[in-house]
Amino acid sequence: MSHHSESVFRVDKFDVPSTSRDEFIFKLRESHALLDDMDGCIQNYILEQSSGTGRFNIVTFVEWRDQETYEAARSAARARHVASGFEAQTMFDRLGISVDIANYSVVPHA
Repeated sequence: MSHHSESVFRVDKFDVPSTSRDEFIFKLRESHALLDDMDGCIQNYILEQSSGTGRFNIVTFVEWRDQETYEAARSAARARHVASGFEAQTMFDRLGISVDIANYSVVPHA
């Protein structure tokens, strides 16, 4: 599968205590299920660490076709959160989750 150079990759990394795992995974599945149906969503994964010494044990990886579809999805997600009263940071604090959230782009071949 070839990826377009204009793709936006959203990679969210979470350090989730074992006591918070089930509740957090439930919430991730709920929110990521909505992404699959959005225009421009190419790949959408929730990954759980199975080996290694890395700090982050849950990672989400979503590829968007381009910046425009990413921004549209981000706006829609924000609107859903406002409508439902969901605040991610409040949940992270309550569950003791540390996060590293960023967007990435493809490094062109030399």
